[in-house]
Amino acid sequence: MKAKTIVVKLGTSMLTSGTKYLDSAHMIEVVRVIANLVQAGYQVVVVSSGAMAAGRQALNFPKVPKTLAYKQMFASVGQNYLMHRWEQLFEIYNLKIGQLLLTMADLESRERFLNVKDALGALLSMGIIPIINENDAVSTKEIRVGDNDNLSARAAILAEADILVLLTDQKGLYTADPRSHQDAKLIAEVKEITPEIKALAGCSVSGLGTGGMATKLQAAEIATRSGVDVIIASGANPSILLDIVKGDFEGTRICAQNTPLEAKKAWILAGTMPQGTLVIDEGTVDALAKKGSSLLPKGIIKVSGEFLRGDAVNITDSNDKVIAIGITRYSSAELQQIARHNSADIEQILGYERGSVAVHRDDLVMI
Repeated sequence: MKAKTIVVKLGTSMLTSGTKYLDSAHMIEVVRVIANLVQAGYQVVVVSSGAMAAGRQALNFPKVPKTLAYKQMFASVGQNYLMHRWEQLFEIYNLKIGQLLLTMADLESRERFLNVKDALGALLSMGIIPIINENDAVSTKEIRVGDNDNLSARAAILAEADILVLLTDQKGLYTADPRSHQDAKLIAEVKEITPEIKALAGCSVSGLGTGGMATKLQAAEIATRSGVDVIIASGANPSILLDIVKGDFEGTRICAQNTPLEAKKAWILAGTMPQGTLVIDEGTVDALAKKGSSLLPKGIIKVSGEFLRGDAVNITDSNDKVIAIGITRYSSAELQQIARHNSADIEQILGYERGSVAVHRDDLVMI
């Protein structure tokens, strides 16, 4: 049984406690709670802001022009500083960390998305805590408040997470801005993110709202559509993570709209254009249709078209009848070489392997 996976997004204000400096006392509390979660059998992914703040601190807050290049400089210096701090704190609990620096280009390309997913899965399988941040040092886009909210939603999808926790300086989503409305009430649960819900956070219907709670709802919309529950809660006391996994906490829960598998299969069926065709033998047709099996290279008779790893392909029987659509784990060139061969021979043939299956059953929709 797969361990439950939690993605925790930590904003700069939380890591600094609202000051100019990283708050090590607060960070060690976060680490302590994560260590408790790991000991309880959870897999934890951390999306950590704070690189630029750490860079400014490491360079003793120099006065420099407010240009993108200098922001990238702070991020470059700060990533080392921030990761070293995380490494020191997690080492206290004998936990290892691994860094993943991402840009949107890594997530928009299906092949690169799958490569990142594999790396993230390998880290989690080894009990390593992934620390994810946007690669601000090489980003060609202006660095905006809230980017890591949306990044955390994509990290949750990559990790096939059960819960995404967005820790902030507010207890959750309110019926009005609690800073200016004393009668504002905390909303405990949101079944669906409607235009009315977006309006509470200052989001426009067009999705152009930026900053604060607006970006958290944008992130929640991405994650919940992919089958991930989203929690927005105060990070003042990191122990709230333990309350969240027990289901008894003060904050806002935004409910997943689908199971992860349903969301993925709906995307495969409706949102992808097959780039090639895999013709399979009759025994494999039966295995897919009656046993819910994955498609192994051994069952592939013919590979048609040119496609990359992560592309959608039609899967047909020997009479050219389409029986399924799936996301391939190997390119057409690779499948040409390993078709009709046992999975155990893949590494010997290619010099490497991306897993034992050509199309995993979770990435396959029967027609």
